[in-house]
Amino acid sequence: MDKIKLEILGLSPSQSQSGSFALVLGEEYGNRRLPIIIGMFEAQAIAIEIEKIVPNRPMTHDLFKQFAEQFKFTVREIMISDLREGIFFAKIVCFDGVRESVIDARPSDAIAIGIRFDVPIYTNESILSEAGITASSNDEEEQEELVKSSNRPSTRSFGDQLKNASSEELQRMLEEALGNEEYERAAKIRDEMSKRN
Repeated sequence: MDKIKLEILGLSPSQSQSGSFALVLGEEYGNRRLPIIIGMFEAQAIAIEIEKIVPNRPMTHDLFKQFAEQFKFTVREIMISDLREGIFFAKIVCFDGVRESVIDARPSDAIAIGIRFDVPIYTNESILSEAGITASSNDEEEQEELVKSSNRPSTRSFGDQLKNASSEELQRMLEEALGNEEYERAAKIRDEMSKRN
């Protein structure tokens, strides 16, 4: 199975789940995005390392790195390996100089550890096909129409809007959400589109 390299594109507060964050990973040589909802602690651990902030006391993921270095093993890569019932699964691939070991982990923890070791993050085609969102560019006329339609007041809930939208409307809504970097909203639209296929 071919591995697809991902990079961290963004981390933003979740609009629908209080205390959660949307971690957005992007295909290295493509236009697909993989949004993953993570907890506040893991988001903080990722953000601290990305920003190179040194906390007064080591965080859990820093402790993992110190432990690994003390016992002479390293992390080779992070693999977002599975998606079951809307839940992502990951693996941390480690090496001790003699043999390789694979450790199951939540993607948020695996990524927080992976960035501390500066290792690549991968997934596979089946996960990107199922949960990925394709980012595409619109021409100016379509963008203007999207802005107009997004400014219209609506009394229906977002879920109802999705259920009642045509496939073309869903595609436009998806492109608008991606253009505005509203990845959680885009994930909900993608889920509605997947239900119809």
